[in-house]
Amino acid sequence: MKLFSQYHEKLMLVSGQGPLVENAQELGFKNVVSVDELRVAFPVLDMVDLQRRPKTTPLPRNGFPTIEGVLLLGEPVRWETSLQLIIDVLLSNGNPGTGVATAPYPHLPVLASNMDLLWMAEARMPRFGHGTFLLCLETIYRKVTGRELQYKGLTGKPSILTYQYAEELIRQQAERRGWAAPIRRLYAVGDNPMSDVYGANLFHQYLQMAKREGAEELGAGGLWKQRPSAAQSCASILVCTGVYSPTAVGSTEPVRGGEEPPFHGHRDFGFSPGLMEASHVVNDVDEAVQLVLHKEGWALL
Repeated sequence: MKLFSQYHEKLMLVSGQGPLVENAQELGFKNVVSVDELRVAFPVLDMVDLQRRPKTTPLPRNGFPTIEGVLLLGEPVRWETSLQLIIDVLLSNGNPGTGVATAPYPHLPVLASNMDLLWMAEARMPRFGHGTFLLCLETIYRKVTGRELQYKGLTGKPSILTYQYAEELIRQQAERRGWAAPIRRLYAVGDNPMSDVYGANLFHQYLQMAKREGAEELGAGGLWKQRPSAAQSCASILVCTGVYSPTAVGSTEPVRGGEEPPFHGHRDFGFSPGLMEASHVVNDVDEAVQLVLHKEGWALL
């Protein structure tokens, strides 16, 4: 998100939970308003919860600045409120207190991170992730307008941009430690075949193509010029302690026996079932670390 500097000065509606405004500002967004702040400014927009409906009709709010974009950082707590107000902002071209005859298209810029459909917590089955929220938002927008919701940026796994950025951070750490030899082999460890494994394999595919064709390496659709990648491979290591479990109901299974699994990835990413096949499958993160040490020929202490 730090790379999308052309939006850092715009007034952005930010959705998620936790210290949203502070998090957005740390990423470089200088002018942000949260969904809760927008709801307070326009209380009649949030009507699902009968207990939160205004008891009297408030006076129209004048002078609220026009919102210029939407920043989706993670799943919110009250989905119905966030979905309603985000749609209101998109349909009104950033002025949710007014009515519009025709929804503008293209709509205001939308940036989103964290596309996982599911994630694993203490429950025995996976929980909805931000990818599920994005799916709801896209479906509602398409149903209301007849058009597709468009993103100016999608970050997080399995986006190649995320792995490029991670490699750059690893390179910076190596340089600070005075390591002269380039890091040729990367390892990506995760529990979700559709994000962790798929993204790592997609990045490995990208590295192979760049090595063969000498492709110019640009991040974020050309937003920043990346140094030529020193990595030659990215191995995916799947652990069985999260979303993926060989026996869990609702688990996203890797491809086995030619049977194509359901596509849990984001709409804007093409689906190639083979990219869900992990280079290695281990029980947990400890085994993954031991595997990497073994592969690199390092003595185990």
